[in-house]
Amino acid sequence: MASVAQFYTADRKGLSFELFPPKTEKGGVSLMRHTEALMQFAPDYITCTYGAGGSTQTKTMDVITQVKSTFNIPVASHLTCVGSTQDDLRQYLENASQQDIDFLVALRGDPPQGDTEFKAVAGGFRYANELVEFIRAEFPNFGIAVAGYPEVHQEAPSAEADLENLKRKIDAGADIVITQLFYDNKDYFEFCDRCVAAGINIPIVPGILPVTNLNQIQRITSLCGSKLPESFIQRLGEKGEDNTEWQFEAGVELAIAQVQDLIDNGAPGVHFYVLNKSQATLRVLETAGW
Repeated sequence: MASVAQFYTADRKGLSFELFPPKTEKGGVSLMRHTEALMQFAPDYITCTYGAGGSTQTKTMDVITQVKSTFNIPVASHLTCVGSTQDDLRQYLENASQQDIDFLVALRGDPPQGDTEFKAVAGGFRYANELVEFIRAEFPNFGIAVAGYPEVHQEAPSAEADLENLKRKIDAGADIVITQLFYDNKDYFEFCDRCVAAGINIPIVPGILPVTNLNQIQRITSLCGSKLPESFIQRLGEKGEDNTEWQFEAGVELAIAQVQDLIDNGAPGVHFYVLNKSQATLRVLETAGW
């Protein structure tokens, strides 16, 4: 069994990047160009999401197989419970196995657009831990990452309940936790402390999304429940809300400070949400001395 935890050891820090399937052929060319630029930092693996309800599963497979063949690097496909029966999931996993995909990011998934709550389809799964159990039972060769929420999942009734949900995913067989994006490292380190207290002892990898545009990041954080520090919002806007060059510089500055602090204080590595771009992440890694 290939464990994704192999990249996070006492003497090394793991590095990974997350992509999403582009909508156009031009976007695909751009994606590969940016991925090539990121390869100078020798990432350990690259992940790729897919759209709501599995709407881009085929494109996801195309992206990660192209990345794997082009750059000779381990790859991971996201996999969610949304809109999929066990037979659907089994078929996707069989295909992923045949395509030599290395790892999976196993998620429950967000409700489809227009729905206010997640509903499992008949013959499907309601929770991510059920998906992890299914993968472990039928496709044990895949390494598995799951999601963690330093600022608590939006649907969780409490931080304690959220942590119990995470523990179920770990007990089902997850190798690592990749966190939702956050902008105050205190939230990450406190989350790690709570995980340890709950008996979770696998790598908890911080997920970082460098801010490059105020409106964009406010939209993203509103969807995932993350907070932007008020002082940072003020800094982003101090030269005008339309000054995207300044917002890029201020966002990169914060991400550099985040990454340096995370590594200096024991984080096992970093997972970057690169949004199919390379400029911000390259700046962060170069300045942080990766």
